[in-house]
Amino acid sequence: MSQAMADALRRRLAQRAQAGDKRAYETLLRQSMVLSRRTARRFGAPPEVLDDIVQETLISVHAALHTFDANRSYDAWLAAICRRRSADALRSLMRLGRCEVHAPVAYESFSDDEADPAHLHTRRVDRRRLELALSQLPPAQRDAAWRIFMAEEPAFDAGKASGRSAGAVRVNLSRALRALRVLLVSPSSKGVLEPRS
Repeated sequence: MSQAMADALRRRLAQRAQAGDKRAYETLLRQSMVLSRRTARRFGAPPEVLDDIVQETLISVHAALHTFDANRSYDAWLAAICRRRSADALRSLMRLGRCEVHAPVAYESFSDDEADPAHLHTRRVDRRRLELALSQLPPAQRDAAWRIFMAEEPAFDAGKASGRSAGAVRVNLSRALRALRVLLVSPSSKGVLEPRS
């Protein structure tokens, strides 16, 4: 089968998949897997990330299949997606190469500061200072800071729980951070913070 005929077949499969045909969708994904592996290799992706690139490409195809125009080449559309995912993977590898160092001896002999009892005491004192500083904030700011930093909720969820929009939560958080900087960093805050009455 020629390249043009194979591309025409995949275009028809994509059309049928867009219409909801599961069998066509599965066949299209299987063929896309082979094509994206080939494209990623041509793009220069190392073997250790090849499967990740193929998986990310298939996820992108799934998410964007509704945007595919059946009057255009499916293979070219897939190759463009795969090249982008390959570039993302290569950038990620370059970042890891700059940050990570293979040093098993250094890893085994690394001293953990968290294990030091004095460090644990310092963290407890810092947490108490933070809680006292939070208690001095207005309720909306205190709630935003507590939910986002202490409870680690996203702004959307924090807003939903407090009856505010995510934007209002972010504004209150920004104001809370400004106030906390003053409370925790100013020379007057070196002693014990007084709770707000």
